[in-house]
Amino acid sequence: MSSTRFTPTGSLAAVGDRRRVVFATIIGTTVEWYDFFVYASAAALVFGQLFFQPAGEQAAILLSFATVGVSFLFRPLGAFLAGHFGDKYGRRVVLVLTLILMGAATALIGLLPTFAQIGILAPILLILLRIIQGISAGGEWGGAVLMAVEHAPTKKRGLFGASPQLGVPLGLLLASGIMALMAVIAPGDAFLEWGWRVPFLLSVVLILIGYWVRRKVEESPVFEELALRKEKARMPIVQLFRKHLLLVVIAALVFAGNNAVGYMTTGGYIQNYATNPDGPIGLERGPVLWAVAGSAVTWLLSTLFAGWISDRIGRRTTYILGWVLQLIGVFALFPLVNTGTVGGLFGGVAILTIGLGLTYGPQAALYSELFPASIRFSGVSISYAIGAILGGAFAPTIATALVQATGTTMSVTWYLAGMTVVGLVATLLLRDRSGIPLGPDHEAEQAASPIYGAKRA
Repeated sequence: MSSTRFTPTGSLAAVGDRRRVVFATIIGTTVEWYDFFVYASAAALVFGQLFFQPAGEQAAILLSFATVGVSFLFRPLGAFLAGHFGDKYGRRVVLVLTLILMGAATALIGLLPTFAQIGILAPILLILLRIIQGISAGGEWGGAVLMAVEHAPTKKRGLFGASPQLGVPLGLLLASGIMALMAVIAPGDAFLEWGWRVPFLLSVVLILIGYWVRRKVEESPVFEELALRKEKARMPIVQLFRKHLLLVVIAALVFAGNNAVGYMTTGGYIQNYATNPDGPIGLERGPVLWAVAGSAVTWLLSTLFAGWISDRIGRRTTYILGWVLQLIGVFALFPLVNTGTVGGLFGGVAILTIGLGLTYGPQAALYSELFPASIRFSGVSISYAIGAILGGAFAPTIATALVQATGTTMSVTWYLAGMTVVGLVATLLLRDRSGIPLGPDHEAEQAASPIYGAKRA
């Protein structure tokens, strides 16, 4: 393996190393998010019946979606742990550990007995394993982001940083595709009996592939430079909250605006809404899953484009454009879904993903450029975890409750529009720091607040 060398531009000396990092980041995050989204799909399609049926039909759906959100409450714990150890011991070791943790929890969910078999212990075990998934997801993203961005050439940080972001649409594509395939292989009652378990058990194979790829990636050059100079922060989380608390909150709100809207599909809400036999649409499970899988392709393309264009027009400008397009997608979503056709469903979620990609693709580079090198892992991880709680954690539950209370999806539209505006306002509060040096030589420049109105160094 070629050696790494930190350069003034913050890039790797070897092009081969950069490609290896990008490949490993995409593979690893795809596996992580596949695990996460398989759970969300199962929560929308079968968990209410299998684990919460005694609560009644409507309550079972709410409880099932609530287990999707519960994991988000534990993301900050994963972010705290990963941020602390990532800033002290390196990015790579954290990535390998979170991958194994997520895979083990996912595979065990595939082996769980149902409520009919072991009673109340079944949903308890399900929630415990979902919590483990949340801890893993909270630690995964920050490490993947920094491995990608800190290896990148300065003028290509947005593009390189889009590689871990691609794991979300790729994970959604893989999870929805395999779930749709199982709906064909094991239709009807067979899906409820055993078909839903297969995608969870397949996680074992994916984890082995991800582990092998990530073990071959070298440590971030920024962290290696910090370690060489013995400049690693002793208590990075304490320093983060003491000096950059407001920045963490604003960065979290940027992500919340994207995450709440994104979890209409990744959190399983649209899948449940469209397939509910007692609802206004009542489509078959398979075609709905294929439509969501198709929208993951448009999401992937818009995410990749956003990373690329942010290197040319800046992160902030890309985000602003994205918020406008996301707002358009929010208002187009339910009118198209409510046509009751698979084509309308696909059109609604596909249009939505254009704005989602533009407000997600540049996030890795944006976050990395906001925080000083010595506490960067903690900063990006904790901001991301808090944003996930404020945004996507209970978005499917909130949407379900709003429709049950009002009888119309327009209430959900206004909720998503409000979250989009929150993301836009948070973005407007931040200066664009595209291209700022990321290495430890520029810690003072990095520590200057990027918030408009705050004092600058």
